[in-house]
Amino acid sequence: MKILALQPFFGGSHQQFHQGWVNHSIHDWTTIALPARHWKWRMRHSAIYFATEVSKRARAGEHWDAIVCTDMMNAAEFRGLTPMVNEVPLILYFHENQFAYPDRFHQERDQHFAFTNFVSSVAADQIWFNSAFNRDSMLAALSDQAKRWPDFVPHEAMDQVTSKSIVEHPGVEIPPLDWQSIEQVRRERVISGQPLHLIWAARWEHDKNPAGLLAALRKLSESGVPFKLSVVGQQYRNVPAEFETIQTEFADSIERWGYQPDRATYWRALCGADVFVSTATHEFFGLAATEAIAAGVYPLLPDRLAYPELLQPVGGSASRSYLYGQTPNDLASHIALLHQHRDRLESSALAVAFRDRLSWSQRAKKMDEALKMKC
Repeated sequence: MKILALQPFFGGSHQQFHQGWVNHSIHDWTTIALPARHWKWRMRHSAIYFATEVSKRARAGEHWDAIVCTDMMNAAEFRGLTPMVNEVPLILYFHENQFAYPDRFHQERDQHFAFTNFVSSVAADQIWFNSAFNRDSMLAALSDQAKRWPDFVPHEAMDQVTSKSIVEHPGVEIPPLDWQSIEQVRRERVISGQPLHLIWAARWEHDKNPAGLLAALRKLSESGVPFKLSVVGQQYRNVPAEFETIQTEFADSIERWGYQPDRATYWRALCGADVFVSTATHEFFGLAATEAIAAGVYPLLPDRLAYPELLQPVGGSASRSYLYGQTPNDLASHIALLHQHRDRLESSALAVAFRDRLSWSQRAKKMDEALKMKC
């Protein structure tokens, strides 16, 4: 099959997702992409840009069996501007949704972007979400928002959006490493009584809750629990002040700090850690957590957002052992417990299960098949 991918925000996890799927896909892909900046402008203008490019290519004789785009493009506007490809099935992939995206300043939300997600969903033939949490949060917020629309509420269109929505988890590009040796080194480090090496990996933004991380680290320090610390992830222009505070207060404990220059270095950082911690108050899937688990790091994740879903296949009390409550004190208590009972750090079976279930070699097969069924 010939697949056309329209990528209005080609960077970060969006680019990772696209390249992981394409690299392992059996299909023939054509990609048209825009840089990952000015996200609001991308949502407003990308449909016009892509319509112009696709129209040129269609007139030159190119054709496709399916079009895959993301939630950052207005799919309804694109279809209205490209009648020559309207018969081609269009799959809309939601990495995030603007109905549930957090507002740091608690200002009145610009509902234009949320409504763009809605009309895009109406125009798409099928809607894929990276998690059930992403899907459910959007559908619930859509239903709630519709109660405030003045008249002519499109209930039938809303029902169609629900019926067209499915979950397709992204995959993980897992490097070919000697996992047995990595696990052996990690076990020896823990058995020898070295402090637990904690790693926090996320965008350095407020929705990843660095304040919660700082509070948990202070609680550990007050309790006399030793630890090593790596804080990694992508930084933007406005870095929350908590990161500077963490770097200053816990300088003697820090192993790695800041953005890792390449994927190989990033995976070395994961493999060198014992416990992955998340403090996120917003997460539509949890790619960093998934990568850490695949690397054999013991996860401690808040019992909210997409994290329970991520661990659901583990089942029962086993999955609950990787989740903590809602507060920094809960996280600190779990870390202190692991420090006391290091035998509970065993997570190699979990890592194998994640590599089998969420590696791109497996996910691409299932998503390729889903495309075939649609077309």
